[in-house]
Amino acid sequence: MEKKKILILGRLGMLGQELFRVFAADDGYAVTAWDKNDVDITDFVVLEGKITTLAPDIVINAAAYNAVDACEKDDTEFERALILNRDVPGFLAGLSVKRGFLLVHYSTDYVFDGALEKNKAETGCCGGGCCGGGSAQVGYNEEALPNPLSRYGESKYAGERAVQEQSKRYYLIRLSKLFGKPGKSPQAKQSFFSVMLGQTETKAEVQAVDDEKSCFTYAPDLAVATKELIESESDFGTYHLTNEGTVTWYEAVEELYWLAGKTTKVVAVGSETFPRPARRPACSVLLNTKRPKLRPYTAALKEFLAAIK
Repeated sequence: MEKKKILILGRLGMLGQELFRVFAADDGYAVTAWDKNDVDITDFVVLEGKITTLAPDIVINAAAYNAVDACEKDDTEFERALILNRDVPGFLAGLSVKRGFLLVHYSTDYVFDGALEKNKAETGCCGGGCCGGGSAQVGYNEEALPNPLSRYGESKYAGERAVQEQSKRYYLIRLSKLFGKPGKSPQAKQSFFSVMLGQTETKAEVQAVDDEKSCFTYAPDLAVATKELIESESDFGTYHLTNEGTVTWYEAVEELYWLAGKTTKVVAVGSETFPRPARRPACSVLLNTKRPKLRPYTAALKEFLAAIK
């Protein structure tokens, strides 16, 4: 059987490295993975030439700009965010039609304004899709209308629209609070859990925000779920793939330290304790109504801790 050619962009990122591992382990795929040293994805002439030569069946775009606060306060950084989060996926979407490949692109819970609980208290409906979906859980389903609060959210939403408007065969996957082994790219960031584990080395007490609620996404689980989505040949469109479990930052740190056997005290604080340039949504839970649920984030967190020992 002829192998499917798959191209992964963002090979050295936290998600990209897991996507490469998952697909490379399957003999049904011929995997090519590029990062910055391989191609400048903002140089569309060069990028089109390389993709045309490769002739992939599937392109997975795991490259993105994610410096949330930097692009909020700096116009130059915001332009970079727009190029990477809007223009690159838009170009890939157009090229997917021209060259006939399936496009997979990732977005974020930060495309939403997070006013779910406020809306439900005031009107009886959260406005995210929880009521219409027959779920008691407050959250955004895949068809909920984005309304970003930050420039970063705006750039990601612009990328979503570009993919939806220009591509015919695509999977747009939203995730939130990605964690896993740090990527090998110089620009790769540590996950929240890695940062909070580091805090225990020097602090007897830490503060964590308890008024922002969402879900976590374990990079290895998302990579597997992405492969399963592609192979399911489900309808093209938008999907929410996060690990199960709605928590605040504070609740997540409490769980992390308990699982890791850390005695560092965790103090719950409001988001105003950590003033940041970019506004964050208060409740940006993503409801997965289309695909099999991913395991609870607590189970994934146990695996993560074992993997980094």
